[in-house]
Amino acid sequence: MNEAFRLIEDPAALAYKASQILGRTLNADRAGYATVSADGTVFTVEHDWCLPRLPKGTGTHRTEDFGSSISALDLGEMIIIDDVSKDLRTKAHVQHFLAFGSSALVHVPLIEAKRLAAFFFVNHAKPTQWSNGDIAFIQSVATNTRSAVQRYKAEQELNTLAASLELQVQERTLDRNRLWQLSSDLMLVASFDGTITAINPAWTEVLGWAEEDLLGANLFELIHPEDLQHTEQGAQTIAAQKQHLNRFENRYRTKSGNYRWISWTAGPSDDFIIAVGRDATSEKEQVAALAKAEEALRQSQKMEAVGQLTGGLAHDFNNLLAGISGSLELLQRRLAQGRLNDVERYVGTAQSAARRAAALTHRLLAFSRQQTLDPKPTDAARLIVEMEELIRRTVGPQVELQLNLMPDLWNARVDASQLENSLLNLCINARDAMPDGGRIVIQASNKVIDNRMAASFDLPAGEYLCLCVSDTGLGMPPKVIARIFDPFFTTKPIGKGTGLGLSMIYGFAKQSGGQVRVHSTVNVGTAMYIYLPRHEGEALQPLEAARLSQAEIAGVGDTVLVVDDEPSIRTMVAEVLEELGYITLEAADGAGALTILESTARIDLLITDVGLPGGINGRQVADRARRARQDLKVLFITGYAEQAVIGDVQLEDGMQVLTKPFAMETMAERIKLLLAAP
Repeated sequence: MNEAFRLIEDPAALAYKASQILGRTLNADRAGYATVSADGTVFTVEHDWCLPRLPKGTGTHRTEDFGSSISALDLGEMIIIDDVSKDLRTKAHVQHFLAFGSSALVHVPLIEAKRLAAFFFVNHAKPTQWSNGDIAFIQSVATNTRSAVQRYKAEQELNTLAASLELQVQERTLDRNRLWQLSSDLMLVASFDGTITAINPAWTEVLGWAEEDLLGANLFELIHPEDLQHTEQGAQTIAAQKQHLNRFENRYRTKSGNYRWISWTAGPSDDFIIAVGRDATSEKEQVAALAKAEEALRQSQKMEAVGQLTGGLAHDFNNLLAGISGSLELLQRRLAQGRLNDVERYVGTAQSAARRAAALTHRLLAFSRQQTLDPKPTDAARLIVEMEELIRRTVGPQVELQLNLMPDLWNARVDASQLENSLLNLCINARDAMPDGGRIVIQASNKVIDNRMAASFDLPAGEYLCLCVSDTGLGMPPKVIARIFDPFFTTKPIGKGTGLGLSMIYGFAKQSGGQVRVHSTVNVGTAMYIYLPRHEGEALQPLEAARLSQAEIAGVGDTVLVVDDEPSIRTMVAEVLEELGYITLEAADGAGALTILESTARIDLLITDVGLPGGINGRQVADRARRARQDLKVLFITGYAEQAVIGDVQLEDGMQVLTKPFAMETMAERIKLLLAAP
């Protein structure tokens, strides 16, 4: 049978011969060959051998009219049906099969390019049980026919290719030459050492160089000095790999002496580099102009933010300074008049305004993430429980307070006092959002943030302590939520809020390595979340601090060196220390302090500002002093957190930080703790 197929060269004749063989050998009523459209919706019967009593079935038919008996062929499996009126795949469409004269059928798919291209069919007009021999014979005929057709097509394609190969080569050579002459891109052939062997006319248009100018010249002499090294490395890479393309940019000198950016794609060919370059100068200039415009926009936004910040800051500080200066002026008048009755009241007013000014600067530093923090291992659950009574008194009886703390809550390494301030501030905001009363819930839980969540939370993946303060208040619209962390932005009436509370909380959380997130719905409520990194170790026990606070002051002769470039601060600190019985030494800068520290004088404690003039800061003074005086205690006093000195480096034992402005009593207590500690 295969030999018979080889004698037939026409694919159409092959298909008809196969149909005849199938129909007569199997005593079938109909056999044939059909092609299927690319979308599989129709098939066309190309050859149909059938008994004279049956109508010819050639023509185009809809696939859907024949159930899944044809569409299922796309899977590459034969379809064998003994009775179309009973088979689930065909019984819903039996009328189309009967009109075709088919009650039993075998369909054999022909798959090309991973789709159903055609199929052979063999039909009986009455239901028939197909034998294994019938099926094997049908499959064999279909396979041999397909092989013969494919062989014929391959021979025809080979003959066509051979006949047109020379013509194609000629056309491509002409195309290449036309491309070389007409392209606006630079084309270059050079040896691996940089000697130019060919350039196209685009070099004249783009760079001004003619062919006679550059043939035999070295291309590296045309490259901008700053780009020379990476261009030479690119040429070496091409020479070493001999196969791969290399893409890079550099600047080429024009004939007039200017430079233009060229974007190259280069690769090897035998012993040469072939490269195509595109003039990218305009793109580079556009990118530079865009970067300049973006920088100008950022500067404008920065100045707008600074304007808003300084405006609000000036307003609040002017109010506070008016209270301080007015109190001092009245105090001066009363003292001059010898009237001492109201002196204490004026002093109290000035001190109150000074404390409020200090709180304002602390909030500003917190917002800018520049405040001096004193992070320690903190048990957040204990901290919240201990604050419960304070919070209840603060929010008042018309607000219900609930605590929902997860068992085995993780510890966090944070500044406990700042965390207390943040929680209290959030509770006050929640209370103000519920003028008719409501419910505040403080929740604390352990949170694991995976890589998928990290991007949306703007946090590194890891383990976090999550604190949430939620209320049933007025809620906030999206346009308010977008601004709640801006300094001096507040929705409260004038005089009811500074607009720094939430910005301080945001700065504190970010400076502690965490994040703040907010969810709010108008007339439903607000939930504020603070995420803080987990601390693996044990929390600091408050009893330890209590024992230290009861320690006695060191013996007679204790000497303290005070270093600050502000004379008034040195004077006040020295007076307080002398009243407490300390011997005091003073220095105005780091160099003067080191001179005293490197002497033989007794010094038990160093009190130094962090930012000092003269190129030696307070941390450097302390580090150098401790090399010779290993037991020296150090108290840093600062109005600004020098991040490179303190914020990013954990302080050693015997070192503490006190933030300006501070009460003299606070400084005295801190000195007492430092000198009493082992």
